[in-house]
Amino acid sequence: MAEIIKVGMADSNTTYSPGVLTTLGLGSCVGICLYDTSTKISGLVHIMLPDSKQIKNNVNQSKFADTGIIKLLEDIIKMGAKRSKITSKIAGGSQMFNFNDSSDIMRIGLRNVAATKDILKQLNIPLIAEDTGGNYGRTIELYSETGILLIKTIGRGTKQI
Repeated sequence: MAEIIKVGMADSNTTYSPGVLTTLGLGSCVGICLYDTSTKISGLVHIMLPDSKQIKNNVNQSKFADTGIIKLLEDIIKMGAKRSKITSKIAGGSQMFNFNDSSDIMRIGLRNVAATKDILKQLNIPLIAEDTGGNYGRTIELYSETGILLIKTIGRGTKQI
């Protein structure tokens, strides 16, 4: 039976196969999964905000796309992941509330997704699948044995990417 490892909000964790990484309640937050297709070493970070440079209290690297993804990448490489074999999948980035003004500051989900994609591109990590946007929350499970990302949504069922 594979160990299930919970990843909290503004948190990250890693596992060797056959571990399963899971995070609950992704709303505007984004879950970023890094997966080495050769060693099956996996990592998951649950980011809340796009950019650590905008915030004074930025000691928690896992809270931000710009620092969380880099930290997660370093963590899985330390475990033995091969840099050239790492791929990514992302989920979350919902617009959980309707705002009448179209101010970008309130569109945190969209900004989180954009920042995440930008960082992955800068790091040359292929984004092979995503389930982002919408106005609903997600719970995700990354299966390190297969690299499958299971996405559970209330009222929308379950899907794999």
